[in-house]
Amino acid sequence: MPELPEVEVVRDGLARHVLGTTVTAVDVLHGRPVRRDPRGPVGFADALTGRRIEAARRRGKYLWLALDNGDALLGHLGMSGQLLLQRPGAPDERHLRVRLSLVEAPGSAGFETVASQPPQPAGELELRFVDQRMFGGLLVSAGGATLPPEIAHIARDPLDPEFDDALFVHRVRRRVSGVKRQLLDQTLVSGVGNIYADEALWRAGIHGERPGTRLTKRQVVELLQHAREVMTAALGEGGTSFDALYVNVNGESGYFDRSLHAYGQEGLPCDRCGTPIRRVAFMNRSSYFCPRCQPVPRRVGPTARA
Repeated sequence: MPELPEVEVVRDGLARHVLGTTVTAVDVLHGRPVRRDPRGPVGFADALTGRRIEAARRRGKYLWLALDNGDALLGHLGMSGQLLLQRPGAPDERHLRVRLSLVEAPGSAGFETVASQPPQPAGELELRFVDQRMFGGLLVSAGGATLPPEIAHIARDPLDPEFDDALFVHRVRRRVSGVKRQLLDQTLVSGVGNIYADEALWRAGIHGERPGTRLTKRQVVELLQHAREVMTAALGEGGTSFDALYVNVNGESGYFDRSLHAYGQEGLPCDRCGTPIRRVAFMNRSSYFCPRCQPVPRRVGPTARA
């Protein structure tokens, strides 16, 4: 699933290419991606047609396009969602679900680099939502230009300038649940996800099952800093792509998978100590860690806990 760096790469691409454009038509080719919009496919299309895109924003793994009437087009990529920019007439993608026809504002710099196509004059283009597995989706959020109410409960992410470090540290250390489970709790911190949680924990030398109550303040502060560093590094390489399902708006893959130390490295020697990386089941997914650098926490009995 795309995590914060991947979604931020997509958001940045939209911010550079579609601001100031106007939606001239919307084609919903499959109803499932707009299933959460109470208007239905027809109402979804009507709510977007004629609206101008004024900003591209993100919170955690959600991104939205602010519209000129105060509403927003809110999207989540799910497991395999893609937002691609194409010129009209380009062949439809196999799993194309929603198509927005856009027209550039007068004086726009144009979209000459979209999808590596030959240079073309400014004019029309399409924003396409492609989703093979259809776990992602789009909806029009009423009054959601600044922050859609549908995601107001989601916490800020570590790269957000307004993220409260002290509150995060305090809350983590008060919880008995494992620290990796906390990193994936979107009400505590958003956008980290499974890949970057494993990478941050490896860098910090902390096992994901260690309870928050058994971490020092310094450990949590360092873990948060490692999460920031690993996601910033991933941003610099366009995110992490293990297959063709995650791409940016131009259809290009990210390369951070080449820099991973823990996630997906089962059986390979730890880059720090040489011990083979281990994989274990975790919340219907996998966790990867070094059993030497990140020792499994010992169980604490009832008497010790008391």
